[in-house]
Amino acid sequence: MVENTEIWRQYYDKALSRPHSNRTEFAVRLNESNLKVAIDCGCGTGSDIKYLEQLGYQVHGFDINPDSIAICRDRFASTSLIEISESSFESFDYPKSGVVIANSSLFFADPNHFEEAWCRIKSSIEVGGVFAGDFMGFKDSWAENYRSPTTPLSESKVTSLFSEFEIVRFFERDEEATTSLGRLKHWHTYSVVAVKRT
Repeated sequence: MVENTEIWRQYYDKALSRPHSNRTEFAVRLNESNLKVAIDCGCGTGSDIKYLEQLGYQVHGFDINPDSIAICRDRFASTSLIEISESSFESFDYPKSGVVIANSSLFFADPNHFEEAWCRIKSSIEVGGVFAGDFMGFKDSWAENYRSPTTPLSESKVTSLFSEFEIVRFFERDEEATTSLGRLKHWHTYSVVAVKRT
């Protein structure tokens, strides 16, 4: 457990200097819901939160890692538009939202409660609102025997999650590449940007 904590600390040190995701900009441009509320699932050090807040969004960020929460609470202490919670995908109380971001985070949702967590995420998105995030595929190095449980999914399962959405962007990554800490692993992910239609 101490090793895991140290790995996350190193990750957050690197993540603090990272700009927001281009995909988050894209998601915001697609939001037709007229609701300027966003949720950042697994918010890390808050680079996407900062960007969304600058656009006038009310942002709800959550993460299960206490270090991440401490960083974000400190970083955004003076901002009334931002609410940070230490929570899991399964226990977070999702408000109605126009944008939901889940960058490289749904991998770590509890596999025993993934369906329930996804239903709550989906229900929180207003019609015209946008989901932008990543799902883990079965060929990923972390799909089994990772230090914490992960939720790998097939491509057909991922697309089936979006029956009420129009998928605007879908990208499969299947390659050897380094993590943000420079460790080599096999990445197998599905990245989705989708607009809720019903």
